This record gives sequence, C-alpha cells and structure tokens, in this order.
Amino acid sequence: MREIIKLKLDELEQTENIKILYACESGSRAWGFASPDSDFDVRFIYSRNIDQYLSIRDVSDVVGLPVNEVLDIGGWDIKKALKLFLKSNGPLYEWLQSPIVYSENSGLAAELRSLMPRYFSLRAGANHYLSMAYHTLTEDLQAEQVKLKRYFYALRPALACMWVLINKEVPPMEFEPLRTIIKEQEIQEAIAELMERKQASDEKQLVPPVTILNNWLADQLKWCKQEVSSLPADRNDTTELDEVFRRYIL
Repeated sequence: MREIIKLKLDELEQTENIKILYACESGSRAWGFASPDSDFDVRFIYSRNIDQYLSIRDVSDVVGLPVNEVLDIGGWDIKKALKLFLKSNGPLYEWLQSPIVYSENSGLAAELRSLMPRYFSLRAGANHYLSMAYHTLTEDLQAEQVKLKRYFYALRPALACMWVLINKEVPPMEFEPLRTIIKEQEIQEAIAELMERKQASDEKQLVPPVTILNNWLADQLKWCKQEVSSLPADRNDTTELDEVFRRYIL
C-alpha cells in the first residue's frame, strides 16, 4: 500500500502542479488502534509556484483525491498550514508527529517540529481535545449499542487534554504514550480489552457501553474543564512563520 500511496502523491504533484513537502498517515493507523479494515488517512502539506501566490486569481488551498473505502488522501497548501500552525491546530501538530511518513522531501516538517514547543498554545490545544472528547462521549457513547471505535475517539483526545494539563507540553499523537498517564489499573485493563477486540474486529463493530470507561471519561473531562482556564493563552506573531513560508514556495 505504501507504494500505491506514493504513486497517488506523485500523480497529485503532476496534475495539480504542486510540490508535496511532507506526507504522512493521520488516522487510526498512526494513532495505534487500527482495525483490520481501517482505511488509510493520508495527509500532506504542499507548495505552489511563487507566481500563483502573487496572482490576483484565487487558488484553492486544499488538494485531494476522491475518497474511497481504502484511501483518503488530502492536503493543505503551506500558507494554510502555517496559519493553522500559528493557531495551534491539533491535527496539524499531530501530522508532524506521525510515526508513518510517506514523504519528507524538504526540511519543512523538521523545522516546524522544532518550533512546536514555542508555538503550541496550551489553552487552545487543551480546549480542542476537550471538545472532541466531550462530544464523542455525550453523542456517540450513550446508546444501548455503540461503535467500538468511538471509545478510542473519546479516550485519545481526553488523554491528550489531560497530558497538556499535567505536563504543559504538546501531547503525543500516538495512543500508547498517552495511556501512560492513566494510573488506575482497572481502567488500563478495560482499555486493553477493548484494544484487543478492536484489532480483531471491523470498523462497524458494536459493543454495549463500558460503564467504567464512561464514568471515568465523564470524571476526567469534568476535571479538564475546570482546569483548562488556568492555562496561558499564548499568542505569537507571524514574523518567523513568514520566513518559513518564503523559504518553501517554489
């Protein structure tokens, strides 16, 4: 599949007249809890010719291929990506930490990784993950039967929010490092059981609600909501990122 993905990225470079600066896996395969039938969520950052940035004609800042059951490939223009980096966009900060990299033909990703500790807003990041976890818990995990995968879509952002609050830093993208902050053995055991089932089940697998996890998530998210306002709301100007932008346009 890696070769197919590389071919698709090469195809996009040719048809869209872009240069892909960085491409990675962004979904459950990178998070560490893929099912056997999980699709491939490929995300990338690209640049265009400098003349297109100086044109009065609007050009899309998003490029991708039609989504199918196996591949979901899409990317952001470097200008869009840098604006979102400035705002501590959670998905972008995760892309830069992905353990599955398909293309890194420039120094952009490494440069942004070095800037992450300074540019990451603890409050913005924590609020992003708190919102994700809360909506998944309250909207997807309250029925008589729920999708197994939705537990991980609640647990991962909840743990990321807790990580920000406890460690005051960018949270890891992968689920296993995030799990290290859980001290309750019964919660670890419940997660391990769900993980084992997910790795052997398809994406549509339904399970009864896991009461111990629902209660734990509700408690942790209540604590997160109380604590998040104490985090600093850092703001950075664009000067340094403007220089990064100018270095990587064609």
